[in-house]
Amino acid sequence: MQLSLLRPVVLASPVLLAATMAAAAEGHRSTGPSEFLLIGQIVLLIAVGRGLGEIMQRFGQPSVMGELLAGIILGPSLFGWIWPEAQAAIFPRTPEQKAMIDGIAQFGILLLLLLTGMETDLRLVRKVGKAAVAISIAGIVVPFACGFALGEFLPEALLPDPQQRLVSSLFMGTALSISSVKIVAVVVREMNFMRRNVGQIIVATAVIDDTIGWIIIAIIFSLASQGTLEFGAIAKAVLGTLAFLAVSFTVGRWLVFQLIRWANDNLVSAAPVITVILLLMGTMALITHLIGVHSVLGAFVAGILVGESPILTRQIDERLRGLISSFFMPVFFGLAGLSADLSVLGDPNLLLLTALLVVIASVGKFGGAFVGGTMGGLSTRESLALASGMNARGSTEVIIATIGLSMGVLSQNLFTMIVTMAIVTTMAMPPMLRAALTRLPLSKDEEDRLEREEFEKRGFVANLERMLLAVDESANATFAAHITGLLGGARGLPVTVLHIGRPAKEQEQNRAGDESHEAVVKKAAVAAGESTEEAIGHVDVTTRARQARLGEAIREEAKKGFDLLLVGVDKVISTSDRFDRNVEDIAAGFEGPLAIVAGKGNHLKGPMPGSFNILVPVSGSGVSRRGAEVAVALAQAASGSLRVIYVATTRDKGVRRAASRALIQKEGVLKDAAALAARYDVDITTTLRSNTAPETAILREIKATGVDLVVMGVDRIQAEHLSFGSVADAIIRQSGVSVLLVSSGEMHRQPDKES
Repeated sequence: MQLSLLRPVVLASPVLLAATMAAAAEGHRSTGPSEFLLIGQIVLLIAVGRGLGEIMQRFGQPSVMGELLAGIILGPSLFGWIWPEAQAAIFPRTPEQKAMIDGIAQFGILLLLLLTGMETDLRLVRKVGKAAVAISIAGIVVPFACGFALGEFLPEALLPDPQQRLVSSLFMGTALSISSVKIVAVVVREMNFMRRNVGQIIVATAVIDDTIGWIIIAIIFSLASQGTLEFGAIAKAVLGTLAFLAVSFTVGRWLVFQLIRWANDNLVSAAPVITVILLLMGTMALITHLIGVHSVLGAFVAGILVGESPILTRQIDERLRGLISSFFMPVFFGLAGLSADLSVLGDPNLLLLTALLVVIASVGKFGGAFVGGTMGGLSTRESLALASGMNARGSTEVIIATIGLSMGVLSQNLFTMIVTMAIVTTMAMPPMLRAALTRLPLSKDEEDRLEREEFEKRGFVANLERMLLAVDESANATFAAHITGLLGGARGLPVTVLHIGRPAKEQEQNRAGDESHEAVVKKAAVAAGESTEEAIGHVDVTTRARQARLGEAIREEAKKGFDLLLVGVDKVISTSDRFDRNVEDIAAGFEGPLAIVAGKGNHLKGPMPGSFNILVPVSGSGVSRRGAEVAVALAQAASGSLRVIYVATTRDKGVRRAASRALIQKEGVLKDAAALAARYDVDITTTLRSNTAPETAILREIKATGVDLVVMGVDRIQAEHLSFGSVADAIIRQSGVSVLLVSSGEMHRQPDKES
C-alpha cells in the first residue's frame, strides 16, 4: 500500500523538479506577466494537487483536501521556507502575474458551482427548506456574535487601525459565520452524500449562508469605505437577489430549457449545448455580481436550471465533470492554500490566538447549526451531522479576508489567522461529517427514495430524457400520440412530433394534423400527472413536418438526440411476412430504442382510452425487462391493471433434471416483475405457463383475460428486413388487441430455431 502511494510521487518528481527549475529561471528573468510562468504554475498545482488528492482519497478523505494541502506545500509555508527565492520566482506577488491564474481559478469555481447546481434536487430542497433556513439563520447569528466579541477584545497590535475596531470586529464575525458553499458542495458530493436528505440540507443551507454572507459584506464594505451605512446599496443587494431568484425559477426555467433545446436541434457546430450552458452560467453570474451579490450564486442557480432541463443532462455532466475535476479544482483550491503563510504562526502568542479563533469558530458554527437543526424539526443525530457539515469555511473566508486586507481593516497577521482557521475547519469537516453520518440511520422514506433512485439508474424508462414520435394522419397515429403523452407526462419529457404523412410542400395543409397530435400528447400527459403524486403532468411538444424522404428525415431528426422513437402509422404490417415499407424505412433511420404501436379494435375507434388492461410477457432477459418497465409506466399513468405472464425464450424439451431449476428461474422473474410494479404502486397479477410455446401462451392469455394492450420487449434481429423474431411477429399479426413492441437499439443474431 505504501509503495503504491509513493510510486506516483517518485515518477512525477523529475518532471516537477524540471518544471520548478525552469519556472524559477523564467521568474528571475521576467519583469512582467509571463505565459511561461502561468503554465508552470498550473502544471505544479495540478500535479501536486491531484497527486495528494489521490493519496487523500485512499485514506477516505475527499481529494479537495489534497488540493488545499498542495497550495500550502507550494506556498510560503513550506516551499517558501525551504527555497524562498524559487517560490517567489514561480509564484510572484506581482498583481499582473497573480491576476492571470486568479482568473482561471475564479472561472473554475463558477463551473464547479454549475455542476453542483445540476446535482441539486429542488423537490428535495423544498421539502427541507424550513430546516435549511432555520439552520442558516442560527448558524450565522451564533458564530457572528462570537467572532464580533473576539474582535472587540483583540490586542491593538493585531489591528491595522485601532480606531476602526468596529469594522474589524464585523469582518471577524462574518469570517467565522459563513460556510463556504464551494467547499461544502465539493466535500458532500465527493463523499457521495449528495443524495442523502442531510446532504441536500447542508448544500441548501450553505447556499443561503453564502448569499447572506455577501449581503453582510456589502453592508460592512459600505461602512468601511464611507463611514456610514449606504442603505441604497443594501436594499439593491437584498431586493435584487430576491428578484433574481424569483425570475430564475419562473421565466428563467422555461427560457433555459428552450435555449438548450434550440441549440441542440438547430446548431451544427461541435458541442453547441455546452456553449449555450456556459453562456447562461456567465450571464447569470454577471447579473448576481451587478446586484451586489457574489457571482457564484448566479452560477449555482444556472446549474439548478440546467439540471432541471430533461435534455442531454447526463452527457453535459460527464463532459464537464472531468475537466473541472482534473483542471479547475486543483488550480482554485491550490491557490487558496497558497494564500496562507503559516510560518508566522511560529510566534507562540499568535499561534495561541489562532487556536482560540479556530475553537470559537468551530464551537460557534457547530452550536448554531445544531440549534438551527433542532429548531427546523430534525433529530439530534441529524442535527449533529448538519453541524459537522456546516463547519467548513474554505475559500469564502479566504475571499472575505482578502477583501478586509485590501481595505486596510485586517492586518497581515489577522489575515493569516483567518485563512488558517478556514483551512483547519475545512480539513476537519470530512471526518466529522463521515463519523456523524455513519451514526445516522436511514429513515424509511429516505431508504425507499435512495433504493428507488439506485434502481432507476439501471432502468430504461427512468432514464428517458427525450422522445420522438413519427406519425401520419391515421387513428393509430392518434393512439400512439396518446401512449407517448402517458409515458412523458409523469416526468415532463419533451416530445418532438414528426409528421411523416405528407411531403414538405403541403406543410400548411399539414398544420392542423400537427396541432391535433400535439393536443393528444398534452392531454395524455395531464392524465398521467393526475394519476401519480409526484408527476409533472405536462410536456413540451414540438411539431415538425417531413422535409426529405422518409428515411433521411428520420436520420436527420435522430441526430438531435432521442432516447426512444415511437412509430404510429396507419399500416404497420404488410400482407407478406414483413412490416410495412414505411415502418421499415423509419426503423432503418433510427439506431436507438424503437417502439412500434399497432392499435386494434376499440383503440382505433376511441384512440384515447381512459385506462389500459395490460399484458406483458417476461422471460428474464434484459429486453423483456424493458418491456415490463414500459408496461408499468403506462399502467401507472393510465391507472390501469397489469398482468404479467412468464414465457420461456427456449422451447421446453421436457428434461426432468432441468425442470426444478427452470421453475425457480420462472418464479424469480415473476417476483422481479412484481417488485418493479410495487415500486410504482401498480397492482399486478402474475401467470406462469409451462410446456407451451411463447406465442401460444401469450395468445391464449389474451383470449382468457380482458386485456386490451400487449406490451412486449423484443430484440431487433439482424436480417435483410425489419424483424423482431417469430414470437413478436405472431403476436402482432394474430392478436385481437393492440400491441406495443419495445425494442432495444442493438442488433441481435437470429436465434437458433431448435432452441
